[in-house]
Amino acid sequence: MFIETETTPNPATLKFLPGRPVMSAGTLDIRDGSTAVKSPLAQALFGVPGVSSVFFGADFISVTKAEGEWQEIKPAVLGTIMEHFVSGAPLLADGALADPQTEGDEFFAPEDAETVATIKELIETRVRPSVANDGGDIKFRGFRDGTVYLAMKGSCSGCPSSSATLKHGIQNLLRHYVPAVQSVEQI
Repeated sequence: MFIETETTPNPATLKFLPGRPVMSAGTLDIRDGSTAVKSPLAQALFGVPGVSSVFFGADFISVTKAEGEWQEIKPAVLGTIMEHFVSGAPLLADGALADPQTEGDEFFAPEDAETVATIKELIETRVRPSVANDGGDIKFRGFRDGTVYLAMKGSCSGCPSSSATLKHGIQNLLRHYVPAVQSVEQI
């Protein structure tokens, strides 16, 4: 098994591509060892000294370090990922679910439904693929008074360039196509 690695805009995060599907649907963002019980692989990765968060995407795993150097941590992470996939163990523990893909926690006024539909379409088709290339994910959370609220996950969460991505990339894109958008904020 060959696992490719890619750097991300977040210097604390590396993206690992095992060459096979990771999550069949949705994503899973595990921010600390106590929530790693959702996944045997996440539990094993949190056993690697220095690992502070794990994010599972469709075909990649983003690992963020809190301390240490990648040249010391990367071999242990690669070995852990390889061992997991070779063993055939499931990615998720019994009963564990991916991060919800539901729209239940979104907020916007009913009269903004058409605007929100356009915003969501732009995020799905133009923003999410780019963010996934960088080892993360982005979700629409709300729209109020001209402000779009987004949640960033994976390598994008806590990335030094995430505010530039939001303000210069996503905000400019949305303002261009949706005149009602005035700003974009991360929640």
